[in-house]
Amino acid sequence: MFRYLSRFLAMGLSLLMTCATAQDFSNRKEGVWVAKDFRFHTGEVMPELKVGYTTLGNPANEAVVILHGTTGTGAGMLSPAFGGELFGPGQALDASKYFVILPDAIGTGPSSKPSDGLRAKFPRYNYDDMVNAQFRLLTEGLNVKHVRLILGNSMGGMQVWLWGVTHPQFMDVMVPMASMPSEMSGRNWMMRRLIIDSIRNDPEWMGGNYTTQPRSWQFASVFYATATNGGNQALQRLAPTREKADQLLDQRLKANFAGDANDHLYQWDSSRDYNPLASLEKIKATVMAINSADDERNPPELGVMDKVLKRIPNSRLLLIPASDQTAGHGTTGQAKWWKSDLEALLKSAPRLSR
Repeated sequence: MFRYLSRFLAMGLSLLMTCATAQDFSNRKEGVWVAKDFRFHTGEVMPELKVGYTTLGNPANEAVVILHGTTGTGAGMLSPAFGGELFGPGQALDASKYFVILPDAIGTGPSSKPSDGLRAKFPRYNYDDMVNAQFRLLTEGLNVKHVRLILGNSMGGMQVWLWGVTHPQFMDVMVPMASMPSEMSGRNWMMRRLIIDSIRNDPEWMGGNYTTQPRSWQFASVFYATATNGGNQALQRLAPTREKADQLLDQRLKANFAGDANDHLYQWDSSRDYNPLASLEKIKATVMAINSADDERNPPELGVMDKVLKRIPNSRLLLIPASDQTAGHGTTGQAKWWKSDLEALLKSAPRLSR
């Protein structure tokens, strides 16, 4: 049940993989690469930073990179709703034709994270550090020098924007989803800070040196997920009465909540200084941003995307209409809404010189 709740939180994450387990794909491999002397943006250096990853397909094929959302993992992107719609035979990112790379961000999966032992002494990483670790994994660990596509959802979508401004020649196509290339602000940041503060202000947290997981972690996480994900119409369909709403909420609050509070705190806090807005003119790739009209964290009525895409040549926004079948911030985690657009884009987008 934690798997349901964690993905609900992360993907949005996003993926809404309620009862999903990872799909079986041919030539699937998992590994951990170690980045030596990894320097964080704070100046701290970790002698060995672990970077987990999952790959599909033949390394000799053209590479595509898929980036997950907050507290998720690369393998989580293999769910039926996401990978099951993309990586199979004849699908848009057919793993027999592409080399599919799904990194685990710093702080998640087998990648280095606070719960490995450093706890609250772990470097206070940010999204720039995550992209740096991903870049080193690809270029040093997997010997990949250029990719056809970088696609990411939620946190992964924000990282796609950073990839575009820090390594503009590395990819032909960028698909940032459930995200905007602007700093954390408004409801999105205020709700994230409530998770962070709820954990840090809990006496059970003990400065990160707790002996049992602080109880505030689960309550704050469920609160955040309910407030910023799921979609108004979809939640109304699932909980059309007070009784059903109570049942749904009780289910989430009573779920077995495994994991680690420090790891989650660091994940949410890592977005604090995200802001590629000033550097968007550096982007060279073809961009298709995908958002949903009912995204609680990236509401289209703010007008951010209309303004920023005017600054980026070869860019457009795919806005998925809201309905009782979409899922708010989690809509883009369902590839059925946009997979045909992605397939068409990959057929038409030019290749950048390497």
